[in-house]
Amino acid sequence: MLLKKSLLTVFLVLLCDQILKFWIKTHLALGEEIPVFGNWFIVHFTENRGMAFGMEFGGSFGKLFLSLFRIAAVGVIAWYLWTLIRKNAKTSLVICLSFILAGAIGNIIDSACYGMLFSNSFFHVAEFLPKEGGYGTFLHGKVVDMLYFPIIQTTWPSWLPFWGGQEFIFFRPVFNIADSSISVGVITLILLQKRLFGPPREHVVGEKAEDQINSNSIPEK
Repeated sequence: MLLKKSLLTVFLVLLCDQILKFWIKTHLALGEEIPVFGNWFIVHFTENRGMAFGMEFGGSFGKLFLSLFRIAAVGVIAWYLWTLIRKNAKTSLVICLSFILAGAIGNIIDSACYGMLFSNSFFHVAEFLPKEGGYGTFLHGKVVDMLYFPIIQTTWPSWLPFWGGQEFIFFRPVFNIADSSISVGVITLILLQKRLFGPPREHVVGEKAEDQINSNSIPEK
């Protein structure tokens, strides 16, 4: 049952992530955007070569390193998740790790395959499976981001050191569903670590019942 829940979670996250990315790549040129909820929520098409939320890392070599690191990390997470499932761990813990695994796989698909599957998106909508080949090679694809929430847009006070007078936007990074899935899983693990990593409730109840039986069986002197 735990395995089915984990697989369903991973499948649904990946399905939503890849459908949205495919739609973005085949309907928008790089930099185009669609306002969804005024200036608070915008679908803004951008791509990055690096880590989550648009961060960059070390050029072409750094891109290859990150892709290989992601693949290795997915292997470790999948192994740990399988271990927890076999040990009948808490459902909430398994689901959290499934979110993290799904998000990691989602961005790996972009990095590994999108360069071969799509033409570039500069000044025009990308073509899927172009005759002349994609814009990159295996493991050198770009991660597609589109979710932008500039809820607060203001200017830092002029008296503030370093940032005075500069524009301030929250939340500035553009991200995708895979990034969100990883963030939800990690934040939940951090906030609820004692509850998630503690013994399952039935084990605690069983231990208490066993202790009660043992205490009642002690003969009186």
